[in-house]
Amino acid sequence: MEFFNRIITHYGWEGTALAGVLLVMFGIQLYYYLFVYGRIPKYKDTRRPEILSETPPVSVVIPLFSEDYAFVEEILPLIVAQEYPDFEVVIVYVGRDTDFYDDLVRIKQSFPQITATKIELNPRFPISPKMALNVGIKSAHYEHLLFTTPDVYPTSDRWLSLMANGFRRGEIVLGYCGMERGKGFANYLIRTWRMMHSVDWISSAVCGRPYRGMRQNYGFTKRLYFGANGFSHLNMNIGEDDLFMQRVMSRDNVSVILSPRASLREKMWGGMGWWMSQLRYFGSAFRFYPRAVKTFVRWEIGSRVLFFATVVCALAVMPPEYKLAALLLAVIRYVVVAFEVRRIARRLGEGGIAGRYFIYDLLGPL
Repeated sequence: MEFFNRIITHYGWEGTALAGVLLVMFGIQLYYYLFVYGRIPKYKDTRRPEILSETPPVSVVIPLFSEDYAFVEEILPLIVAQEYPDFEVVIVYVGRDTDFYDDLVRIKQSFPQITATKIELNPRFPISPKMALNVGIKSAHYEHLLFTTPDVYPTSDRWLSLMANGFRRGEIVLGYCGMERGKGFANYLIRTWRMMHSVDWISSAVCGRPYRGMRQNYGFTKRLYFGANGFSHLNMNIGEDDLFMQRVMSRDNVSVILSPRASLREKMWGGMGWWMSQLRYFGSAFRFYPRAVKTFVRWEIGSRVLFFATVVCALAVMPPEYKLAALLLAVIRYVVVAFEVRRIARRLGEGGIAGRYFIYDLLGPL
C-alpha cells in the first residue's frame, strides 16, 4: 500500500491511472497473441478422436453466377487434378447462356467426375447463393460436401485430400483461404487483413469455440445440413459460412485443417476500394453474431487502440523514466506480436507478412 501511495504522490492520480490502463491493455494484448492466437501454430487436428476409419468420398460444390471461362480453363483443371481417389465436382451454373452450359456438359466427357447443373436465370426471380448451394447439395452424390467459389484456386494437389481427411474427425471441416500475392502496398494490407481476420475465428475454433468458417474453403455433411432444415437467414445473400454455421457448430463436431497445402488463394479484382466494399458487404452479418463472439473480436482491436493511445500519452506528457517504461512495454509487445504472426503465417502458408507487420499493426484498427 505504501508503494502505491508513493506512486500516486510522485505521478499524481492521472499518471497512476494511465499506468494502470497501460498495464491492463498490455496484459490483454499478450493474452490474445500468446494464449489465444498462439495456439494456431501448434494445433494438431489428429489429437481429436476419429469418427470414421478412412477418408470418405467427397462432393465439391461450386456455384457459378457468370459465364466464367477463366474458371473453366484455369481453375477447374486444378481441382479435377487433385490427388484423391473418389470425388466429384458439382458445378451449379446460374445463367441463361445455353452455349456455356453445353460446354460444361461436354467437359464431363473428358472428366467424368464433373457434374453440371443449371438454374435458369430469371430477372423477376433472383437466385441467391444459398439457393444455388442448396441445388448443388441435393445434386451431390456423396454425403460429405466441400464448398468453394470460382474465384479461388488450390496451391497444391493435396488440398482435397487434406480437407477430406478432416471428415474423419468432424462433421464440419474448416480450411483457410488467403488472398493471392501481388505487387503494391494495398495488396500487402489486404493479404494481411485477410490473415489476421481469419486468425480470430481459427483460434476460436482450435480452442473449442467455433463460430464461423470461410465460404471459399469449408465443408459439412448432408446429414447436418438437412437436420438443420437447410440454410438460415434466407432473406440475406450472405451468412452461409457464419450465421448458418453458428447453428450447427459445436465443440465436438468441427475439424480445423491448418496446412499450407490445404490453403486456397482468392483472386483480387481491385484495390482498396474494391476490398472495402467487400468488407462492408460480407461484414454486415457481424451484427447478428453472438455477443460473446463480438466481444472477443472487439477486445483485441479495442485493447490495441487503448494501448497505443496510452503509450503516446505517456511519451507526450510524463517524466523520462515513465516514458522509458512505456516505450519498453511497446517494444516487448511488438516483439511478441511479430514472433507469433510469423509463426501463424508459416502455418497458413502466407509469405511476406511478418517483415512489414508493424505497419498493419498500426493501421489495422482504422
